[in-house]
Amino acid sequence: MDETPPILASLACNLDSDILTAALPLLEAGQVEALEWSFDTLFRANELPEWFTELLHAYGNQQRLVGHGVFFSLLSSRWTPEQQHWLTQVRQVSATFAFDHITEHFGFFTGQNFHSGAPLPVPYTATALRIGQDRLRRIYDACQCPVGLENLAFAYSLEEVEQHGEFLEKLIAPVNGFIILDLHNLYCQLHNFSVSYEALIDLYPLDCVREIHISGGSWDNSAVLPHKKVRRDTHDDAVPEEVFRLLALTMPKCANLKFVVLEQLGTGLQSESSKAQFQRDFQRMANLVQQHRTRFLNHELANTFRPLQLPVLGSAIEDSQLHTQQVQLSDILENAATFEEAHQRLHASSLANSAWKIEAWEPHMLETAVRIAQKWKK
Repeated sequence: MDETPPILASLACNLDSDILTAALPLLEAGQVEALEWSFDTLFRANELPEWFTELLHAYGNQQRLVGHGVFFSLLSSRWTPEQQHWLTQVRQVSATFAFDHITEHFGFFTGQNFHSGAPLPVPYTATALRIGQDRLRRIYDACQCPVGLENLAFAYSLEEVEQHGEFLEKLIAPVNGFIILDLHNLYCQLHNFSVSYEALIDLYPLDCVREIHISGGSWDNSAVLPHKKVRRDTHDDAVPEEVFRLLALTMPKCANLKFVVLEQLGTGLQSESSKAQFQRDFQRMANLVQQHRTRFLNHELANTFRPLQLPVLGSAIEDSQLHTQQVQLSDILENAATFEEAHQRLHASSLANSAWKIEAWEPHMLETAVRIAQKWKK
């Protein structure tokens, strides 16, 4: 790892025995050019094994380690002690490991208890924008490195899908942040809303894409639309052929791309055949990255994604009305016995005739939101 290539074939590698077993041959062969680590999944652990710490330092010292947050709940409308603790932990872990950048997920958690729930979208309002921008400033203040957001796989309506890229661009603007463009998340939206790649991709600020994710997922049958299958971003299967095609199409569009990352959960890597497929998926991704590098030998990154001005932090921004609506939505999604009950309760709630635009939500996506929330309910 002496000379850094312009775009790095990377692996999401966490302290999980199934992931590590699958990744070990790739690491030993020197094929993994960078690591992505979901650092906050271990905030409750007392310490990391020495060998894993050494692995993180080896990549970090070469500017090839990126941190990926899971549990911050960026767009929750009430500032919590748990979020403050998360920032304290980020400050500590960033002082220990040399992250090239740190990222979080778009959305808010449905669960009322921290570290439970699933990230779901919020209305694209000025209030939500101010909250998200405030939280990103706080993340940058804690980590002192470039900060980014990942596009969300889930949406309630086509209008929401079409506005997602623009809203992401507004969110990251105050910290000169960047976007992780998760192509499996994009694939979910292409299928779930019957929209074409060509129609959707240019709605994203592609110059802001510093990292691309690829992964696999699963299919859900819909009871409300029996002819419809819903694509879910469950990260528990091999990368679909279509996502590899999207990767080849998308890399040339992203002038500031630095990392391409393969993700998969350990729950999908428990058999020898799944581990072998994971290794083939990585090698195929790495080959596509190498082909792209060969065609773009003079690739130079024009944006360092550092704030043009250091963020000024005041009191955390909150909004009581949005908080009430998020609590109501969480309760409905987590506890409705049927789609019909969820639909009825939503239309009797404060979300009706509001910026949430629940009247335009696709039935099969509301049904999916109920399944997601109840899967993660504890």
